[in-house]
Amino acid sequence: MTNAQPDAGGRAPFVPPGTGWPGDPATPDTPVARTAQDVVELAAGASGLAELAARESVCRACPRLVEWRERVAVERRRAYANERYWGRPVPGWGEDEPRILLVGLAPAAHGGNRTGRIFTGDRSGDWLFASLHRVGLASLPTSVHAGDGQRLIGVRVGATVRCAPPDNKPTPEERGRCQPWLAREVSLVAPFMRCVVVLGGYAWQGVWAALQQAGYQVPRPRPAFGHGKEVELAAPAGKPLTLLGCYHPSQQNTFTGRVTEPMLDAVFARARELAGLPKPG
Repeated sequence: MTNAQPDAGGRAPFVPPGTGWPGDPATPDTPVARTAQDVVELAAGASGLAELAARESVCRACPRLVEWRERVAVERRRAYANERYWGRPVPGWGEDEPRILLVGLAPAAHGGNRTGRIFTGDRSGDWLFASLHRVGLASLPTSVHAGDGQRLIGVRVGATVRCAPPDNKPTPEERGRCQPWLAREVSLVAPFMRCVVVLGGYAWQGVWAALQQAGYQVPRPRPAFGHGKEVELAAPAGKPLTLLGCYHPSQQNTFTGRVTEPMLDAVFARARELAGLPKPG
């Protein structure tokens, strides 16, 4: 995949595909996207979600993001100094026929970039999965690492950008380059999907182009983001899809009280209702 090598302490910049990481969808033979055109072609050519996840999990099309995610995987945070980091793009995961698609901004440097699973191993994920569990959309209240037994119920989780970006801020160019992965994922789950929950304004901006590329009729002007904001879209198969806004459960938002547990629960309970999924218990 790369010429990157472990540092003097033996810390590797990423987990090579097919070497036994729990849930790794790729193999050493998985084709690697190195340009924007490669992303377009490999995303479009993926026959299903498993192949799509494999291809996006080895993508190297954004040099700045590749350098950052691999540097973080070597330098590591002190609390995780003895852990191996995933250090690769983090693909979507969850149900193959989801009624709800949950879309965030990007993996966290020491969360998804460490664990190999989006929204896993960081404080945002702690809030997110606790809420999903309370409303009956996740089997466990925590998501700690790949292979921990967590199972989503009627839900699939993805992001507008698949690599951890510096300062949690991918550039518009990087978001655009990554868009075909999300657009293909949306098109593959469109026959089942009834609701898209979007976490935060940046993801709200990024999801429109992917939805349009997947065949949804996108309103113009595009509606502004808001917590609890609902927008109904005409779907390719004629079945309605509701876009539902939700503040991101970042530490900045949770520490200041901008996001509370009841606020998250209300959004996900509404998503469950829109999707026609049963209440827990």
